[in-house]
Amino acid sequence: MDRAVVRVMPSEPKLSISLNLFGSHRQLQRDQTEPLGKALARISASATKSKKRKELVPGPPVRLFYRGQPVPDGLPNVEAWQDGAELLVDQKMYRVERNPPMCHELELPRHVMAGFPLCPRFRMEFADPDHSVFVWYKQARAGDSPDSQSGQEWQEAGQQRFFFPEVSDIGMRLKLRCTPGDGKRYGESREVEVDGPVEAGPGACTFDQRHLYTQRLTEDPVIRVVSYNMLADVYAQTEHSRTVLFPYCAPYALEYQYRNSLLRKELSGYRADLLCLQEVDRTAFPDTLCPAMEAFGLDGLFRLKDKQHEGLATFYRRSRYRLCSRHDILLGEALTGDPLHRALLEQLDPYPAAKDKMLQRSSALQVTVLESIKDPSSKICVANTHLYFHPNGGNIRLIQMAVALTHVRHVANELYPSIPIIFCGDFNSTPSTGMYSYVKDGTIAEDHPDWMSNGEEERCNMALNHPLKLKSACGEPAYTNYVGGFHGCLDYIFIDSDRLEVEQVIPMPSHEEITSHQALPSVSHPSDHIALVCDVKLK
Repeated sequence: MDRAVVRVMPSEPKLSISLNLFGSHRQLQRDQTEPLGKALARISASATKSKKRKELVPGPPVRLFYRGQPVPDGLPNVEAWQDGAELLVDQKMYRVERNPPMCHELELPRHVMAGFPLCPRFRMEFADPDHSVFVWYKQARAGDSPDSQSGQEWQEAGQQRFFFPEVSDIGMRLKLRCTPGDGKRYGESREVEVDGPVEAGPGACTFDQRHLYTQRLTEDPVIRVVSYNMLADVYAQTEHSRTVLFPYCAPYALEYQYRNSLLRKELSGYRADLLCLQEVDRTAFPDTLCPAMEAFGLDGLFRLKDKQHEGLATFYRRSRYRLCSRHDILLGEALTGDPLHRALLEQLDPYPAAKDKMLQRSSALQVTVLESIKDPSSKICVANTHLYFHPNGGNIRLIQMAVALTHVRHVANELYPSIPIIFCGDFNSTPSTGMYSYVKDGTIAEDHPDWMSNGEEERCNMALNHPLKLKSACGEPAYTNYVGGFHGCLDYIFIDSDRLEVEQVIPMPSHEEITSHQALPSVSHPSDHIALVCDVKLK
């Protein structure tokens, strides 16, 4: 029996009726409050047009039945079109499916390499991806010209939301069939084929050896945390980046499609419980990053920087955590707009140049409170930030960090009853800077050299304190950023040492791996930064 699909949303005034009438697809938009008889008359008229027979005047009989009984013509559409009803058009019967699982969009990346995971982007309605069916196919032989209608040249290759092409698949084409489901019903399948054949990968990558330490998921009370500046495409694709910052990097390796293939493999291989990312492109988050991370069991949140095209993303393993609350801020906006920072603002008032510079910055702070699926009373505060980048901006980073720590403390110690803190990010500060000392030691003196980091004009001597007990879970690596003109440790995972302890730190790539293509990024590494990965344990 053919299907008549009815889509009804309480928030919309109209419902839609979709069906094939004598070989022509028809979709009707009807008022939900309209009497059924008018909708049936419109279907009859559409059937007349579809049959292209002028002698069918009036149109063919159209009736709606539910549980064997005719549905009254005077009943409103919203009540008349029930799931399981039957629609009779002329001599043909249709099964009515009200709000069945639907897959409206299904896309695959254009660039596919052997050994690197392939994850679809899709948009579903009335469906649950966990109850949907994903079936991957590949050509029976490389170089074939598959006939997707006959299906004779395709062979099934996998049934997961992601697919790892193998070396033996090089030269073959791939396709995916998605059948949306909701746990009770399945909707119509949708297919998509990759534009080109599977290509060879770059060989060994900088993260391959690191994955040997993360082959299994962690279990309570251990939490695997990753912090990573991904290198936003809006920066990687500039002429300045290609010719000045990263002239040693092959142009194709700076293309996002290529880097995204590496990122999917690297991030999925860490099997993180918490994943904090910086420099996430606003379009990459929904289009490529979320589909990939969701396929590997992670749900994510995004916070855009002020007036920028990139921002912060925090992902968490949905089998272990659920979102409790969000407390994101813009650091400059919070300084002037939140009474929490009144004392700091008063300290800064005598230094207008530094204050103006601070308020002009677009930096954001992403703060997420998660609760354990197993024990909802067990919560954790996850913070993520990317501080001001300028080498002479040590004074601004100190002010930004003062705002961030006050806000995090307010969330973790006042809004919630003293929950553990994990604070990740690209802090653009080496271990010798005032920012790092301030976080670790809880204090910074007003005569610290960083208050003069950009000269006398922006001097802002202030004494700052905070009560949090934070330490760097990954210690002080020789570098977390390695480019042609600079290398140093700029990224950290700070943890609440009163409530968390380090279980293990995943070793950094070797210096030989990092410099095998001179510097980062490269054909074997997707960013100019190196991910920090560690397992921490609740005390």
